[in-house]
Amino acid sequence: MSSISDPIADMLTRIRNAVMANKNKVLIPHSNMKESIAKILKDEGFIRNYKVVEEAVQNSISIQLKYTESGESVLQHLTRKSSPGRRLYIQAEDLKPVLNNIGIWILSTSKGIITNKAAKVENVGGELLCEIA
Repeated sequence: MSSISDPIADMLTRIRNAVMANKNKVLIPHSNMKESIAKILKDEGFIRNYKVVEEAVQNSISIQLKYTESGESVLQHLTRKSSPGRRLYIQAEDLKPVLNNIGIWILSTSKGIITNKAAKVENVGGELLCEIA
């Protein structure tokens, strides 16, 4: 078994690949951070639902993807911003609407994994993990 150097990028890539293949669900290895990101995606309406699947070796997260009535994915844009080799931090003053308020940034802050909108309300900055639209 190989180790993944950037698990968040792996999660986003698995979701992107599943969307391109018009899959209804995708399985991702579980971690608390990935579960927090999946919760935000659900709360913001980008995915239908997610659940933690208990397995013998390692738990997984099953994400149910969301499509419009015409068959287009609700998720159009998933980009990893910060990486293990180049961390990208943003201050509370620099938080702005993403893609004309269509998208969100997901940040890792002292208040937990939250969106840019919640970070603006809490007046906290943090590591900019990814951009979703």
